Amino acid sequence: MTLRAPDPRPGRSRAALENALRELIAERPLAQISVADITKRACVNRSTFYEHYTDVSDLAASACTAVFDELVASTSPGDRGRTPPADRLAPLFAHVAQYEALYRALLGDDGTVRVHNHLLRVLNRAIHTQRSRGGDPAPAYDPASAFVAGALLGSIVDWLDHGCPLSPREMSATVSPQLRGALQAAREREAGHDT
Repeated sequence: MTLRAPDPRPGRSRAALENALRELIAERPLAQISVADITKRACVNRSTFYEHYTDVSDLAASACTAVFDELVASTSPGDRGRTPPADRLAPLFAHVAQYEALYRALLGDDGTVRVHNHLLRVLNRAIHTQRSRGGDPAPAYDPASAFVAGALLGSIVDWLDHGCPLSPREMSATVSPQLRGALQAAREREAGHDT
């Protein structure tokens, strides 16, 4: 029995649709982009769009979250210092800056709660995982990781709201000490040093 290679067309269609959305969102607000606009730009049929996504917001969320998930998995916001502090979060901020229009649309006033909550959960899991690997296991319910994830996402949203005035490296250098301080305070509390 011969195994057939997976059909590459669905992946190409999704990539074309996501690229079309990124191009369009640089030209106008997400709320003004239709499925017809996207399929025309991507050179795919409308039916192809609906094979993969339910609506424009679904496509936008997918375009944002898949890349963000991979990036966070390779970045260590809660790491205990294996990389220089100024470099720790720079790739994350660089990614957000690269797709500034998309993140501004998805995390701004007209954005979706779905994307915001997804990004928050991804950051929370990554920070919790890093804390658990740091030597002292983080508790199963970990409000400190949730706090740091919220602070990091809040910093990203504020940075976008202000037009990304600092470079990704400067943002990393500015935010990292606060995040490390919050995690250190949590470790001390968990160790019983601060009651």
